[in-house]
Amino acid sequence: MQRETRSERAYPKQPLVGVGGVVWRENELLLVRRGMPPHQGLWSLPGGAVGLGEELAVALKREILEECGISIQIGPIAGIFDAISRDQDGRVQYHYVLIDFLADYLAGELIAGSDASEAVWTSLAESLNFDLIEGTKQFLASLQSGLSSPGAGRQPGVLYGRI
Repeated sequence: MQRETRSERAYPKQPLVGVGGVVWRENELLLVRRGMPPHQGLWSLPGGAVGLGEELAVALKREILEECGISIQIGPIAGIFDAISRDQDGRVQYHYVLIDFLADYLAGELIAGSDASEAVWTSLAESLNFDLIEGTKQFLASLQSGLSSPGAGRQPGVLYGRI
């Protein structure tokens, strides 16, 4: 598997594919504070870029382990998003197509690692009070309004939008 460097992600020639996890531990949701651009300092769902030759599920398990120190069981797709950031001149600085999966915590001690400066378990309702990336906040609010029981076994309608 080949992964591009962080500098190759800025001003890409084409969109990059990323994965994210709506990870549940009982009734708590996993959030991370981004330690690197784009969205450095803001809270979001954990995840990251998919490497060349890497399957989505493998990429998400790797990213969650690297960022949070835990292992997960992956469930169905919960959302697909355009994440496009432009610089002050209007040029596309970052462009990801993000695929977010529902997932359940399996094992491990939660620690912030790699691209995360912090990682926490919180309720879905409380997550909306964090300084979230705006699209993530909208996504979590839509989950709150349509999710009766959390976890990888529950399939909400797949949401498409912009983060």
